[in-house]
Parts: sequence; structure tokens; C-alpha cells
Amino acid sequence: MSRVDDLNLEVLSAEQRRVYDAIVAGPRGAVQGPLRVWLQSAALADRAQALGAFCRFGTTLPPRLTELAILVTGAHWRARFEWYAHAPLALKAGLDPDAIEAIRTGRAPQWAREDEAAVYAFAHELTGTRQVSDPVYARALKVLGLTALVELVGVLGYYTLISMTINAFEVPLPAGVSDPFGDLPTRAAAP
Repeated sequence: MSRVDDLNLEVLSAEQRRVYDAIVAGPRGAVQGPLRVWLQSAALADRAQALGAFCRFGTTLPPRLTELAILVTGAHWRARFEWYAHAPLALKAGLDPDAIEAIRTGRAPQWAREDEAAVYAFAHELTGTRQVSDPVYARALKVLGLTALVELVGVLGYYTLISMTINAFEVPLPAGVSDPFGDLPTRAAAP
């Protein structure tokens, strides 16, 4: 159950309604998940959804690599709604189902494509260690180029915000959808 009551469209402020309508009119076509929480602050929702539209639809990264970065972030945070929303998109974008399952369960995927291997290594290392080693950085830079690498960090940062929102406010999965991480052992809390 969410820690925030769901939006009541009948009582949105004028600013909330403007942002809500802008999201619906944009490439997402709907206001769901963490965006519904963000609308508690129309100013945050407005700015964050614009960044998100760029990160998801406007970067130089192909959708397959964007979705890969999103899955690595969602799995790191075990952000259930994020995984629910993006695992099917990753599959549709061309990621191997076995790689998607490996990411979900915390195993290292086997990659046939160098760009996927480079993005995974970069995203996994940055989310896991909060740093990127020189060899992993050099590989990603060589494969992606600087512009795409900067955008990749933007995607990882934005979806970290999404994942933190999902987890902090316990954004629920749709009715009838099971927890994609429910079969995995729980992690110990940080000290």
C-alpha cells in the first residue's frame, strides 16, 4: 500500500493539473507510478518529468541500451514498479530474456553485443560501487562516445530518483501483479 494517497483528479490545483495534462500529452501518455507521487509537488513533477522524457526518449542511446540501464538501476534498488514497467519494454527493445532475468536475480549476464556489455559493466559498477574504474570507463567511452556516456549517467541518475521515489513512498504494483523481486533473498539493511 502506498504511503501517499493516490491522486484525486477532481481536487488538483491549477499547477498540478497543468503538469498532469503535460505528462498525458507527452510521449508517456499517462501519469502512473512515481509521477503520481511527484505531483504532490507540481514544481518537482514538472521538472523531473521533463528530464525523464529526455532520458527515456531523447538521448542518443538506442532504446535497447536505455532500457538496459533502467533495468540495472531498478534491480539495484529492487524498485518493483520500475521493473514491472520496464522489463517488458527491455524485451521489446531487443534485450535477451536470459540477460533480463540475470539482471533481476543479480547474476552477471552473458552479452553477445559489445555495446550491451559496456553499458552493463558501466551501470553495474557505478550503481554497485559508486565509482567507475578506468578500464570500465575507457571501454564505455570507446563504444558509446562521450555524448552518449554523459547521457547514460543522466539515465542512471534519473532512474535512481525514480527508484528512490518508488521505494520511499511504497508505490504499489497494479492489482494482480506479483513482486518481481519477491523470490529473491532480502538484503541486510545498511548500518
